[in-house]
Amino acid sequence: MSEPESVDIDEILKALAHPARREILVWLKTPQSCFPGQRHSFEVGVCAGQIHEKAGLCASTVSAHLAVLQRAGLVTTEKIGQWIFYSRNEAVIEAFVKQIPLVF
Repeated sequence: MSEPESVDIDEILKALAHPARREILVWLKTPQSCFPGQRHSFEVGVCAGQIHEKAGLCASTVSAHLAVLQRAGLVTTEKIGQWIFYSRNEAVIEAFVKQIPLVF
C-alpha cells in the first residue's frame, strides 16, 4: 500500500481561492467532454493551448493560473515536443479532501 500524498493545505487553499483555477480543475476532471477537439490522447492530459482557448483569457493569465495549480500540487504536467499537457493530481486532491475535516 502506498503512503498518502503529502499536501500543503495553505498552498491548495490559495490555489482554490480563484474561480478560474477551480473551473480549470473541473474541466480537467472530465477532459473528454470539456475538450472534444484535442487530438492527443487524454492519458497525457490536456494541452495548455486547449485550456487557454476554453478559458477565454489571455495566454499569460492562463499560464499563471496553471503554474499556481502546479505549485499547489493539484495538477501534474507532461511535456511532449513543444506542448505541455496538464492533468489533475487525483492523489493530492484526495489527500486534501481527507484533511478538510481536520482543519475545519
